[in-house]
Amino acid sequence: MTLSVAIITLNEEENLRRTLPSLQFADEVIVVDSGSTDKTVELARSFGAKVYEEPWKGYAGQKNSAIAKCTGDWILSLDADELVSPELAEQLRILLPSNPPHDAYYLPRRNIIFGRWIRHGGFYPDSKLRLFRRGAATFAARLVHETIRFEGESDELEGALIHYPYPTIAGFVEHMNRYSGLGAEMLAQQGVVSGGYLTFVWNVVIRPVLQLKWNFWFRLGFLDGREGLMLHLYHAAYASWKYAKAWELGKAKVKS
Repeated sequence: MTLSVAIITLNEEENLRRTLPSLQFADEVIVVDSGSTDKTVELARSFGAKVYEEPWKGYAGQKNSAIAKCTGDWILSLDADELVSPELAEQLRILLPSNPPHDAYYLPRRNIIFGRWIRHGGFYPDSKLRLFRRGAATFAARLVHETIRFEGESDELEGALIHYPYPTIAGFVEHMNRYSGLGAEMLAQQGVVSGGYLTFVWNVVIRPVLQLKWNFWFRLGFLDGREGLMLHLYHAAYASWKYAKAWELGKAKVKS
């Protein structure tokens, strides 16, 4: 049983310096790059990865392209800012040669945000379906937060992925601004544009406040210190931006 790792990239040089060394146990690493201007491509090739340079097709399309190029019996789909923990690598070395009984496996993630492992507030174990037999799963097309389509029996492993999504506050705000725009487009396509004033207040003000209270207090996010406070506060702001931008899109559509 062989393992392929599939990664999509765009200017991920800094992340790959951390990610690629954790994949030395894999039989194959596939990188699909969409026009990096840093040393992403050169770095990936220096670690023995097979690199393909293709135009951007959206998150799902790009990831499906990477998956289609994998030749291993099993595929591990990674984001460039994730790495395989030593515990997970050892578990995969033991599991895969045994012809596992399931066709897909969820992996817990340790989210390292603002330099701290966020253990509460719904951010751990943050399990994601990332390991599957070749041909058993694909990514469903969405503007943001793409999901895996899979039918069959699955299980969860104990070894974790380690995720470094937001090392800095500035990076987090930039990311949330971009993702709130994509999320707003999805809401607008569904007709969720908060046309009524009360609906607008609910979505843009009350819903984010309730989300902050739920995650920070009831899900013990306050135990993650200052980093936890900033994360949940800014994540609530992201929810507000998303609905406000959807409203803005709806208003623009009416005027046109």
